[in-house]
Amino acid sequence: MSPAAKNTALFALVFVLIGLAGVMQSWNVALGILNMGLISAIMALGVNMQWGYAGLFNVGVMGFVALGGLGAVLVAVPPEGEAWAAGGLRVLVALAVGAGTVAGAVLIWKRMARGWPRVIAMLTLLVVGLVLYRWLLDPAVDAIERVDPATSGYLGGLGLPILLGWPVGALLAAGAAWLVGKTALGLRSDYLAIATLGIAEIIIAVLKNEDWLTRGVKNVIGLPRPVPYEVDLQNSATFVERARGLGLDPVVASSAAVKLAYAGLFALVLLGLLWLAQMALNSPWGRMMRAIRDNEVAAGAMGKNVTKRHLQIFVLGSAVCGLAGAMMITLDGQLTPSSYQPLRFTFLVWVMVIVGGSGNNLGAVLGGFLIWFLWVEVEPLGLWLMSVVTSGLPEGSFLRGHLNDAAAHMRLLTMGVVLLVVLRFSPRGLIPER
Repeated sequence: MSPAAKNTALFALVFVLIGLAGVMQSWNVALGILNMGLISAIMALGVNMQWGYAGLFNVGVMGFVALGGLGAVLVAVPPEGEAWAAGGLRVLVALAVGAGTVAGAVLIWKRMARGWPRVIAMLTLLVVGLVLYRWLLDPAVDAIERVDPATSGYLGGLGLPILLGWPVGALLAAGAAWLVGKTALGLRSDYLAIATLGIAEIIIAVLKNEDWLTRGVKNVIGLPRPVPYEVDLQNSATFVERARGLGLDPVVASSAAVKLAYAGLFALVLLGLLWLAQMALNSPWGRMMRAIRDNEVAAGAMGKNVTKRHLQIFVLGSAVCGLAGAMMITLDGQLTPSSYQPLRFTFLVWVMVIVGGSGNNLGAVLGGFLIWFLWVEVEPLGLWLMSVVTSGLPEGSFLRGHLNDAAAHMRLLTMGVVLLVVLRFSPRGLIPER
């Protein structure tokens, strides 16, 4: 079988599985899997750029996805006028002072000659800047969070269309990746992994605790949509008439129509990114990145700036992950900082890349769809399987209860088995790098 035929068959198999979920369960479930599969494929593309192109081991994917969601919130949520009046301007001044302090310390470190005067000057600036920063920020934050904390208690955003939040989320993740890369990309791969994991946890901790920015664990809900609401479609006489003409329940049809609209948006983004990624990979730039990945010493001897190129690809991959994060909270309609877990937003994305085929963009996309389908469907299938296996056991049996309780862990077991099987029989992934 030729590679093209094999790739087509693999993608056809995945979409057949999603179609079977629609037939056996409901089409709304299948469309939900499709939408999150599209977003997961974009996340996998971002990680594949970092690992497959350049060999960068980023275990902080979760943090960049969360920053993408924050970017969408800051753009789309309407501003809270009372909160801004209570302390918004003072918060902006405090943030400017903090940024200026860091920039001044960097400038002193670069411009002054080595010695104690440089150390003393930098430490003095940092201490004074920190004291001034906290003096400005803390009272402003307290005032903002006291403004109707049950429903607001934060500054809100700009009130712009949420689609504008997608590139902003990508830019926010890219900016954070640039800062991380400037300090961490000189580390060896294992230390880089530890550093990115720690930074991701810091980002999530900030989102959980800074209520003035994201409402913390109280969540930001009711985000505006780029597609119609189901209730609006149900109240549309034209839509109801068309749904009934097709023999569909208008309520079910409205939910399916909204999911299809989201799928169209997400598919356009995925196809555009896939085309750009393929063009980049097959360009001289892509060949250079793979040469650096395979042998940094030889690439450096040929005059390539390895650290600069690593920073470049790290920022690009993180931006793609941030874009996926903004798309995900658009689909969910809310930002819930406590939902960002390493298992879901780091480990699972890495499984997608490894199973699909690192270094191959089509493989990353395939892995995104396949692994997300298994992640959603394995648990209900496990419950059904355990009920069949234990059907002959008496009610109240310890073994029956234990096996049914164990079905909840089928997801993790399946991910481990899939990863082991693929690494054993196709160690370079289902669609390996050519």
